[in-house]
Amino acid sequence: MLGSATAHANPVRTEVLAQGLEHPWALAFIDGGQMLVTERAGRLRVVQADGRVSAPLPGLPEIDEGGQGGLLDLITDSAFASNRTLYFCFSEPAPAGGGNSTALASARLAADARRIEQVRVIFRQSPKVGSRHHFGCRIVEAPDGHLFLTLGDRFSRMDDAQTLDNHHGKVVRVAKDGSVPRDNPLVGRAGALPEIWSWGHRNPQGAAWGPDGQLWIHDHGPRGGDELNRVLPGRNYGWPVITHGVNYIGTRIGEGITERAGMEQPLLHWTPSIAPSGMAFLRSQRYGPQWQGNLFVGALRGQHLLRLQLEGTRVVGQQRLLEGLQQRIRDVREGPDGLLYVLTDERNGQLLRLLPP
Repeated sequence: MLGSATAHANPVRTEVLAQGLEHPWALAFIDGGQMLVTERAGRLRVVQADGRVSAPLPGLPEIDEGGQGGLLDLITDSAFASNRTLYFCFSEPAPAGGGNSTALASARLAADARRIEQVRVIFRQSPKVGSRHHFGCRIVEAPDGHLFLTLGDRFSRMDDAQTLDNHHGKVVRVAKDGSVPRDNPLVGRAGALPEIWSWGHRNPQGAAWGPDGQLWIHDHGPRGGDELNRVLPGRNYGWPVITHGVNYIGTRIGEGITERAGMEQPLLHWTPSIAPSGMAFLRSQRYGPQWQGNLFVGALRGQHLLRLQLEGTRVVGQQRLLEGLQQRIRDVREGPDGLLYVLTDERNGQLLRLLPP
């Protein structure tokens, strides 16, 4: 671990673009300066360039909203300008009730941006269980067009994260039609689900494609031990066998060890926990060259935006931003204008833009 994050004077100003959003979870940029925002309660809205918030868009599938579940992450396809395709993940109820799991769907945003159409579920986490916790649910499109989806261990099934016959505590990789890419690391391995890219995760709620050409995620620890990981194919990230955290009541988890042969170590861990959510690499120079290439992470429990300075894959500095807001930061994205946008996870949630100093 690199020391705890240090608070500094806030070098940026914030501009409120929209408010009155109920526990917003993710945002994506569309045409004309508009943005799509998901609300955990199961609503998808358009935020106009002038901050006006639309009524909920019709067309979503049934969503099992409750606890940590609901309508969660959302991204637009890399060719959105021509195909108007988007991908979203949500907690999907079992057909007969009595359980749910994370599901990934594709859809098309209507030309007038007033509804979504052609919804198709392309991946379902299996098995469904009766839980309101640990859905994971961050989506990344890689440059080759394949989709990565993070999946939580569902809290009550944490040991599943170490077995390969289920999707709990995994990162999966699928094609845009839901099929399994032939070069996935577990294709052809007996007893293993071929969608799996990596395993041994707890509840990853941040993911981004790194400048090094690899997937990066962060993962909620239990009490302590939030992790930042660079996710490589076919690797085991250890949960719950190794962890830098403890149970919520203070007891050790398993043998209480932090490393074991064959299990990956995090690039960084946060103890005490910051409860990370949302993550973005800043590629622009809008905030000056010192911020270009930095990694930005929202903090729920920590109520700040964390700036991580990197040298390759090594974190060499941390800086807390937006502490004065005293709001939970759920998502952070770089916009088409090269500026950072954040969502606050509150009953009266806000969409904010960070202005250069």
